Amino acid sequence: MFFHKNFLPGIYMNKHICIRGERMKDEQNPQNGLYERAVVLGEYIIENKATVRGCAEHFSKQFGISKSTVHKDLSQRLPQASAQLYLQVKEILEQNKQERHIRGGLATKHKYEELAKISKKA
Repeated sequence: MFFHKNFLPGIYMNKHICIRGERMKDEQNPQNGLYERAVVLGEYIIENKATVRGCAEHFSKQFGISKSTVHKDLSQRLPQASAQLYLQVKEILEQNKQERHIRGGLATKHKYEELAKISKKA
């Protein structure tokens, strides 16, 4: 039987990932840092019940990343790095999504309360 050099029976491997979803340990793989960053971001969101925007603001100086990058790391890279962590993060992000209209209303209320205070002082 002939097998391709990157094929082992039961496990198909490309350069860095095997089909079972386990990352191969390869220190020279430049994407390893991206997956590690995704895990750090996921852990931060779980510990602080943070939003994607809050996470991006917290890590913007350390990693120099935007909200879009945080979202991509959490939705695309984290499931490959740690499926269990991804499920916990997904749960928090879904809760944030359900609450966002309430947060928006509170922010608007706060804005107009501050404007009313300023206008009373003047």
